[in-house]
Amino acid sequence: MDDGRRESSNGSRKRSVDGTEASWLGAVPGEDIEKRRTTESDRHNDHHGSKNQKPAHDDPFGDETNAAVKYRTMHWWQGAMIMIAETISLGILSLPSVLANIGLVPGIILLLSLGTIATYTGYTIFQFKMAYPYVHNLADVGEVMLGAVGREVFGAAQTIFLVFIMGSHILTFTIAMNAITGHATCTIVWGVVGVVILFLFTLPRTLRKVSYLSIASFISILSAIMITMIGVGITQPDPIIRATVHTTTFASAFASTTNIIFAYAGHVAFFSFISELKNPKDFPKALLLLQACDMTLYLVVAAVIYRYCGADVSSPALGSASLVVAKIAYGVALPTILIAGVIYANVAAKYIYVRLFRGTRHMQENTWLSFGSWVAIILTLWVIAWVIAESIPVFNDLNSLITALFASWFTYGLSTLGYILALYELRPMVPQ
Repeated sequence: MDDGRRESSNGSRKRSVDGTEASWLGAVPGEDIEKRRTTESDRHNDHHGSKNQKPAHDDPFGDETNAAVKYRTMHWWQGAMIMIAETISLGILSLPSVLANIGLVPGIILLLSLGTIATYTGYTIFQFKMAYPYVHNLADVGEVMLGAVGREVFGAAQTIFLVFIMGSHILTFTIAMNAITGHATCTIVWGVVGVVILFLFTLPRTLRKVSYLSIASFISILSAIMITMIGVGITQPDPIIRATVHTTTFASAFASTTNIIFAYAGHVAFFSFISELKNPKDFPKALLLLQACDMTLYLVVAAVIYRYCGADVSSPALGSASLVVAKIAYGVALPTILIAGVIYANVAAKYIYVRLFRGTRHMQENTWLSFGSWVAIILTLWVIAWVIAESIPVFNDLNSLITALFASWFTYGLSTLGYILALYELRPMVPQ
């Protein structure tokens, strides 16, 4: 090696950083990896200053050997179930109306193409996490990219996005309760009931405990959509369906596209999920299981319900069946409406909690301060989400707003920039 440059066996040279070698993926065997990681970490710390050094580069959960509260406890299949429960929840309920708005063929093309891209961008998030192991949330990503300003901007955007999704779950709960009871007792009252239930389910701090609820969530949404498909197949056998729709305005078609993006918009929580896996290298298995499930279900549910309902399909789709069937479907769907909201709330609250207590004993101990802070955080978030749900009482409109503001960026744009940055810094993005 001369001046930090090593030549390969065929005489070609690889790029070097601080006197060490790296391939385009940054995979360097042996001691060079650790040497370069140390050098780059020191350089990053110098760039952002000592003020931000500790929260950026310490593992948020620390050494859990003797911890009372352990976070890194999930197996990959538990992570997959949480991702499925988080992703396949509200988004799937708007997809039949998307096909009614833009047509069967464009809808299927968008479902397949956006799902494929979402799979790839999910994997780039995993690669970014491997390159920067201390990253726990989008705020940490923002700090890596833009320093302290990026941390605050990305952290605020992540929290706002998650709270809006929490609001969408409250709104769906009120719609479900109105459908089940047969009358609108008071949407505000049902919203308050939903907040209380969701608050209680969000009390556990670790995702592993939520993962068991995720199994019930998946069974719930699968059963609800099966009931709906059977119901509409019996009651509405011959509607008019269109391969393409020529009367749709640009704004309406764009809103439909954002609803598809919303259905794949689970990426905002992926960093948190990877951080709580026993073995983060298993994340690709969880990602592939998620994408196989959601793309298959989205295509089948959207096409079948649109086939039997046509242009008159409702959104959420559970309301497309007869009155009795719709009540049954909404009742069966209640677990997924609630549990998926709990997952988003856990991720949002965990970001704030980690910001407050990163590097302190309160991360790993059940102290009065840690418990009281967690309760206060989740209660505040759910109250704000309830206000949003009451302010925007139309399901599709709220989903479109959420997607336009954040989901497209978090799902398709941010991961690409992170990947480019990791390449630029020659970070190792493959498991070592």
